[in-house]
Amino acid sequence: MAGIKTRQRIRKGVMLLFFILFPVVLNYLSTYLSISAASEGIASGSLLFFGILFLSSLILGRGFCGWVCPGGAAQEVCLLVNDRRVRRRRLDWIKYVIWVPWLATIAFFLIRAGGAPKVQPLYKMDTIVSVDSAPQYIIYFFVLGTIMIVAVAVGRRAMCHSICWMAPFLIFGRRLRNLVRWPALRLKADTEECVSCGTCTKNCPMSLEVQSMVEKSQMESGECILCGQCVDNCPHGVIHYSFSRGV
Repeated sequence: MAGIKTRQRIRKGVMLLFFILFPVVLNYLSTYLSISAASEGIASGSLLFFGILFLSSLILGRGFCGWVCPGGAAQEVCLLVNDRRVRRRRLDWIKYVIWVPWLATIAFFLIRAGGAPKVQPLYKMDTIVSVDSAPQYIIYFFVLGTIMIVAVAVGRRAMCHSICWMAPFLIFGRRLRNLVRWPALRLKADTEECVSCGTCTKNCPMSLEVQSMVEKSQMESGECILCGQCVDNCPHGVIHYSFSRGV
């Protein structure tokens, strides 16, 4: 990782760590377990985690996606194979088609069970480690393979745009914090310093038109994962992190 700035080395190191821990945390990201538990009137560890994700987005936006997510880490490895920018409009809506009926199913089961669910963080788990048996390894490699195949076939972080069931929690949390104007981590840009070199757009792993965002002084985007690639690669330091209320 020679030549990568310190912040990006730290970010990639953190993502590598959580990629290694993917077999440990897989069940806490599970859509199936959250539905299965809800059908029994139980809030599983995954459902609790999704709630934590939403709360984190009120302050950190989609920072989880850019700094922690094991699936995101797997996709960044795939950039070595396919670094093509994706056509986001064709992909971004897919995740909501997945998310809405899934969340509605969970809500239906919990309401039918009486509303106040039992809490079992280790639902259907003997230990805190998710992948601890042959069937679990099959599930793990299926999930990991799906993420990487989509990224290799389509381009930069295609799974984040298309089939990620966690992204909507973060996107709606970000929208809520912008609506009420809570202080939060976000990107800011000194528009007058921009020379329109396009480096920020070129380096964005989410295929955002960052230069256009800078020129319009509008750095808010539901697809921004606050990875800082645009911040750390801008040759003129135009873009920077800010903890503020926004516009």
